[in-house]
Amino acid sequence: MASALMLISHTNLSPSSPALVSSSFTLNPLSYVHTLDSRTRSPSPSLTAKSLSVSASQRALEALIFDCDGVILESEHLHRQAYNDAFAHFDVRCPSSQQPLNWGLDFYDELQNRIGGGKPKMRWYFKEHGWPSSTIFNTPPENDEDRANLIDTLQDWKTERYQVIIKSGTVEPRPGVLRLMDEAKAAGKKLAVCSAATKSSVILTLENLIGIERFKSLDCFLAGDDVKEKKPDPSIYLTAAKKLDVSGGDCLVVEDSVIGLKAATAAGMSCVITYTSSTAEQDFKDAIAIYPNLNDVRLKDLELLLEDVVAAS
Repeated sequence: MASALMLISHTNLSPSSPALVSSSFTLNPLSYVHTLDSRTRSPSPSLTAKSLSVSASQRALEALIFDCDGVILESEHLHRQAYNDAFAHFDVRCPSSQQPLNWGLDFYDELQNRIGGGKPKMRWYFKEHGWPSSTIFNTPPENDEDRANLIDTLQDWKTERYQVIIKSGTVEPRPGVLRLMDEAKAAGKKLAVCSAATKSSVILTLENLIGIERFKSLDCFLAGDDVKEKKPDPSIYLTAAKKLDVSGGDCLVVEDSVIGLKAATAAGMSCVITYTSSTAEQDFKDAIAIYPNLNDVRLKDLELLLEDVVAAS
């Protein structure tokens, strides 16, 4: 089924500007290689001892955990726009360029699929391409404190701009997400959201896209601020399992990228993928199922998938 992405364009680079003009185009996820069949896997050495100690007869789906960006909403283009607006606003110029930094579509797709979290993305980029001049620092920062200040300032402005876009009313959740969340809660399953993004950004996204009542009903909510290491490190999922008081083997994670997939499997959790246009070509061999979206996926389908994993192990 085709899914629509909303592009937001504007001319005023104040992050709180309400002047947002939206246009949409449609991507057909069926044009990308995918499979709707489950793919079972054997436990890898990276699985936690806690999950491996649980016998197959005891394992069942107890908790459903969603990533946010890419799973609940298709957001890559919105984040890229917000970053580029921040770079333009502060006139961020790397040594090799005479123009303000602007991350292109293809480059950002590759970047966001390699490095989780906004600050790590910028830090990696500036290390590779040279620390920039800007209206924050007229000359490139040379010490760690000034470099951290530059990245913090850019990230704060970018986050504010992104929040304005989310509040604009032009962004909708991906197909099937809300129904699947409601099915899980109705069946008595524990429900969580684990995102590498900043807490304020994720809270705003969830309140606007899944609604305040669903957000308040979550059994666990973790953001990048809550753990020291970003995905693909498994910390956020290990922390979620502890807060939910469930074994990793009884959790099922919904992710959209290989970074999230690695984090989930390293935490001893099974993972299904609902890919986006920017992640469709990634290697999801460790996922137990791959979907273009969740529109036709029911809770019972996920329960059966986890049962298949148990049977295979």
